[in-house]
Amino acid sequence: MDRLLSPFIQKDLTRKIVLLSGPRQCGKTTLARMLSPRYDYFNYDDAAQRLALRDKTWDRNQPLVIFDELHKMPQWKTWLKAVYDVEGIPPAYVVTGSANLETFRKMGDSLAGRFFAYHLHPLDVQEVASQIEPHDALSRLLRIGGFPEPFLENDEIFYARWKRSHLDVILRQDLLDLVAVTDIQSIETLIELLRHRVGSPLSYANLAADLQKDPQTVKSWLALLEGLYVIFAVRPWHRNVARSILKEPKYYFYDTGQVKGDEGTRLENVVATALRKQLDFLADTRGLAGSLHYIRTKDGKELDFGVAQDERLSHVVEVKWADSERSPSFSRFPDLLKQTKAVQVVGQAKGRRSWPDGLAVEPAADWLARLDLLR
Repeated sequence: MDRLLSPFIQKDLTRKIVLLSGPRQCGKTTLARMLSPRYDYFNYDDAAQRLALRDKTWDRNQPLVIFDELHKMPQWKTWLKAVYDVEGIPPAYVVTGSANLETFRKMGDSLAGRFFAYHLHPLDVQEVASQIEPHDALSRLLRIGGFPEPFLENDEIFYARWKRSHLDVILRQDLLDLVAVTDIQSIETLIELLRHRVGSPLSYANLAADLQKDPQTVKSWLALLEGLYVIFAVRPWHRNVARSILKEPKYYFYDTGQVKGDEGTRLENVVATALRKQLDFLADTRGLAGSLHYIRTKDGKELDFGVAQDERLSHVVEVKWADSERSPSFSRFPDLLKQTKAVQVVGQAKGRRSWPDGLAVEPAADWLARLDLLR
């Protein structure tokens, strides 16, 4: 299956190193191998290939060289910078990793000016819309998530088995490769707690009490799980960035099948991943900065999502499973309707409705298939 990022990466390969990060098994290596019929491939997890990387003995007659999991190499940026500065391009270089390469590139020498970064997400309704009918695609996302192998297999038993091994590898291989963590069981318990609290603001103190750990430890674990693309945070909207960071975040899963909750909660996670994916796409391909938030007042009035671009809210989204009537939440934020594109996304809506103030109620599958945050 072709991925939306492919043509953009192809263009950049002639001038920069491409850093491609994303969740484990979301298709990074497959995408990289599809960029050229001829390539040389090295995976840092393989001992023999680690030696070849140390000696820099790849085939320079190949048009493309792929370095997989290179961030596990000590001083990997210094090493990669030297390769680029001494040898240049060609061959083209793609570096893939199941940890957030943006996080790990902050340590040591800078690769500034030598790379373009891309984030590959799991499949969503929009990416498969040309091959799978949107309502069918949404049904799969709600049941088994968007990771390519289980999504294309479309079998719930296969997904249940895949899901267990997938998370196990992340916690017992990827996590331990990056940091010295000994209490894996508590991190597993934290993930289980998060699965039941998707879409709810989380208190670090409450999580710490549940886990019998101190809040700072829990915060560090959450940051690790974000860096390994297990979860991502959505913070409340505030023009003062520092204040929004201090307030309670919500957490969502990249693997939407992980969510424990009713259909509305799972749909909210699907919408969150679609919005996050498109914001990363716009940042990676156009250099447009944007961020995802939820909107909440001191007295508890709330809208599920707000998209900020150019330091202002451009879109607001409320998610419902079955209620196609206009949500009263929008009436609590009349100024937002004047300034933003407002939509109520409904899982079981049969058609589109709109109001004079600009609010639209749309079927979730159709809206997800044509999601465009530039409109």
